[in-house]
Amino acid sequence: MDVTEWLLDSDPSIRWQVMRDLLDEPAEAVAAERGRVATEGWGARLLALQPDDGYWGGDEYGMHGERTSVTWTLHLLRRFGIDPDAPPVRAAIARVRDGVKWREWDDLPYFHGEVEPCINGGVLSLGAYFGVLGAGSDRIIARLLDEQLDDGGWNCDAPESKRSSFDTTLCVLEGLLGYEQATGGTDASITEARRRGEEYLLERDLFRRRSTGQIVRDRYANLIFPPYWLYDVLRSLDYFRSTGDHPDPRVADAVDLLISKRGDDGRWRAGEPWHGEVHFAADAPAGEPSRWNTLRALRVLRWFES
Repeated sequence: MDVTEWLLDSDPSIRWQVMRDLLDEPAEAVAAERGRVATEGWGARLLALQPDDGYWGGDEYGMHGERTSVTWTLHLLRRFGIDPDAPPVRAAIARVRDGVKWREWDDLPYFHGEVEPCINGGVLSLGAYFGVLGAGSDRIIARLLDEQLDDGGWNCDAPESKRSSFDTTLCVLEGLLGYEQATGGTDASITEARRRGEEYLLERDLFRRRSTGQIVRDRYANLIFPPYWLYDVLRSLDYFRSTGDHPDPRVADAVDLLISKRGDDGRWRAGEPWHGEVHFAADAPAGEPSRWNTLRALRVLRWFES
């Protein structure tokens, strides 16, 4: 079985993205396969786990390492590419919108976010993806634009820390990009902030220290799915691919790092997963061939080599 056949021999959430991003299948066929994510396999399993109050895992975020909360379940559905207009998805999002609160932050409605930019960037990306924009997203964007640091990025430890964090910056960038794509990108201040954040990463080749050229953290080369709030070079490269821009030459070293991790069989292995309870494993065990890493790496290489 070649790599493409192996990727297609999987869950609908992987198959439809292979059809779109690697095979250029007709839009009708891609949409039909994508529609199965809400009714079959992993996507349907996640939807079925939501209780009537909307609180997957009984918590809005999971401060104690749980990966079963509202936030991480929604992010997993987003990364599955579930159709936000599918009736069971609309019902699930309505339960979150109407019932889930940030209980430690004055019971703010879920899609209004809380105070940390890494979390707010993620909530903004979820609101954009699932079509829940408005006063909540306006609040988040106002905070994020005000919290951008002088070096162009963001850090959840600011203002104590004056230097940006790769992890936080990428979470915010994904949110700003999702918002721009959902609204048509008419606000120049949002685009300018996003470009400054991208420049923070590009100036560092997506994984290096500016001062020494060394990798900032070894875990940036640990490719995991789902990535949660964690930065790694594959997640970063896939973000830059998703902007629709031509590749900046400064991503080349990160691409070389990605290529170096490809196995002789043309597949990428699963990294060491982040700790915490999960609903179920959506990727292979560490060290085994990973369909998610292989799919994402191949579409990044296709973008870069084009």
